[in-house]
Amino acid sequence: MSQSYLIFISAARKLCGVEAFSRLLAERFGPRAEAHVLDADMPRLVRALRENDAVVLNFPIVAWKRRLFLPIIVAVLARLMGKDVVVFLHEWLALDWKRRIVLAPVVVCATRLAFSAPEIVAEFAATRLSRFVTRRRTVVPIPPNVLPQGVERETEISRDLHARRKGGRLILGQFGSIYPKKQSAVVLQVAAELRRRGHDVGVVFAGSFIKGMDSVEETFFASVRELGLEDRVTVTGYIAGDDELAAIFKEVDVFCYLFAEGLTSRRGSVLAAALSGRAVVVNAPAEADALTRHGLFMRLIETNAIRLVPTGADIPEVTTAVLEAAKTPVTPLDAEAEIAALWETICAGIDG
Repeated sequence: MSQSYLIFISAARKLCGVEAFSRLLAERFGPRAEAHVLDADMPRLVRALRENDAVVLNFPIVAWKRRLFLPIIVAVLARLMGKDVVVFLHEWLALDWKRRIVLAPVVVCATRLAFSAPEIVAEFAATRLSRFVTRRRTVVPIPPNVLPQGVERETEISRDLHARRKGGRLILGQFGSIYPKKQSAVVLQVAAELRRRGHDVGVVFAGSFIKGMDSVEETFFASVRELGLEDRVTVTGYIAGDDELAAIFKEVDVFCYLFAEGLTSRRGSVLAAALSGRAVVVNAPAEADALTRHGLFMRLIETNAIRLVPTGADIPEVTTAVLEAAKTPVTPLDAEAEIAALWETICAGIDG
């Protein structure tokens, strides 16, 4: 008999990628799952636990930073009540060490561990904590964090991009939160190289800065000034509506990403960009088989929606790939069918 799940979310209105996944997971499981806001209402929690067979905790959810000990209480209580505890780690070594310490008791309580990519499995397996937790571990493919809706709603930003593009400007794009590990500022260097080659170019970042100890925003705009791109860069901030995002995506010629570790299968923002119908130039995974378990990534590479450059590609190499991608149409695919198939795989992976 299939398990029923209590899937924990926050009350946040601005969703990080992991929280968006949690909410979508609850929707895709349908009547087998209940989304439950993580809070201090213990009687409500106990009632919900009694009504379900298992709990699912996804980490890191940004909005849980101020609720450090509640996931521990949930995991311990669930185990005491004989429930299955599924802990899904979307990141590990990339997390601040203090956060990993707080998460350690939750991980120890897990009856099953799910990981967003083979690279995260390897990171976790190399730690001392790995010796003391369940061996029931699996890799679950990550879906796009925004789904193509076929509906667009124009905004001032999308209209401005349309006007500039109509005037002959090549628009580079990047979707998702802006933070150091994503190397978003590298795209600025590609834009500067395009200008050096004589192209009129602009860049739109459809997302917001992740606030933390690092001066991410200040460093980013310092790079903008140093590269002489002050009037060519747009940062939209957080956008809640998929229809508004679709209108912005429509005005992008090529999306561009360069990750320090190369593309990994947990990059839902890359999937979302590729499903927009625009080409995505991104550096290849460090390991040749890193994407083979992710059917949607493989299909998007096959159709040239995702165009891989070498893992260690330099700025001129990426720039040339961007120019080639801007000239070559993307082969359409049945996004709805591909996403449905991906979610079947995801739900089966959570079921274990």
